[in-house]
Amino acid sequence: ALLGALVVLGAPPAAGAELSGVYQEMVKSECHFINGTERVRFVKRFIYNREQYVHFDSDVGHFVGDTPYGEEVARHWNSDPEWMEHRRGAVDRHCRHNYELSAPFLVERRGER
Repeated sequence: ALLGALVVLGAPPAAGAELSGVYQEMVKSECHFINGTERVRFVKRFIYNREQYVHFDSDVGHFVGDTPYGEEVARHWNSDPEWMEHRRGAVDRHCRHNYELSAPFLVERRGER
């Protein structure tokens, strides 16, 4: 615990000492396409140490907390109208845009072997 506190406070570890605290933070964006781009769903997942704590789902239209901490984060992010408008625009800006770029390579080649 002391080593962890010293590292958090910015103290370098003692020579030869190994840090025991390892964590992983990951953000995963997904685009789900139904009938080309006729219906598109965008999901952005925020994961800490293999546990999803908050996510945005374009079908819902706002962030949803998956843990108590995630509920706090979702309330904070959902309270910012400009941030939410940017997030809602990801369906067009991210999903549909990338679909148009990728379609010739992915969709039209589906039957080829």
